[in-house]
Amino acid sequence: MAGHNKWSKIKRQKAATDAKRSKAWARITRDIMVAAREGGGDPGMNPRLALAVEKAKSENMPKDNIERAIKRGTGEIEGADYEEITYEGYAPHGVAVFVEALTDNTNRTVADLRALFSKAGGSLGQSGSVAFLFDRKSIFEIPAEGLDEMALFERVVEAGAEDLTEEDGAFVVTAPVERFGAVQEALEAAGIEPEEAGLQRIPTTTVTLDPEAARKVAALIEKIEEHPDVQAVYTTLNLDEATLEALS
Repeated sequence: MAGHNKWSKIKRQKAATDAKRSKAWARITRDIMVAAREGGGDPGMNPRLALAVEKAKSENMPKDNIERAIKRGTGEIEGADYEEITYEGYAPHGVAVFVEALTDNTNRTVADLRALFSKAGGSLGQSGSVAFLFDRKSIFEIPAEGLDEMALFERVVEAGAEDLTEEDGAFVVTAPVERFGAVQEALEAAGIEPEEAGLQRIPTTTVTLDPEAARKVAALIEKIEEHPDVQAVYTTLNLDEATLEALS
């Protein structure tokens, strides 16, 4: 988890300085639409929608845009019909890659991703080809300042969490997917606001590469992440200190 968390921080820092806010808004809009379509338009009754709305607010998306995305998702107003889909493949040097996407044109998306993998010397695989290398978990990252670790541990475990660790001044809570809402509610009841919360795929095994090879893999991952249909990318690249230093 440690490397994964640091990589997450690197990406957030980069996103904070990214001038292409419209791209972030487009991705969040699609996420809101799908969440509203599947779980209803009330964030209070739909944890996934609540999370998407919080992300929208953190990106300073106007309230009208958020409400319009919810209404498109519930069918109150017309909008594109987005489908959740995942893609699996291998980057160079045997690094597994799992991609989560929202698209209104699966043929376009798969063709684009296949081209990216191929150009980088990797390959897009069949469904299930790398999924077994990742565990899907609920992850909450909470600023540690002012919090008692044992009290927080007891609170989240009671809500169904599996683990709590401290990394770089933050507590990282790991829980099963089905306990996301319960842990989120427990944190809200305690007045604790996570810095990051969501469902992530955590690699069960990793591949360690030399800095140059790691940079090539990271270049492919960055290009995949830049695709407008892509919501998240997970890999088995081992993000140890040397690798993180090379990438940063």
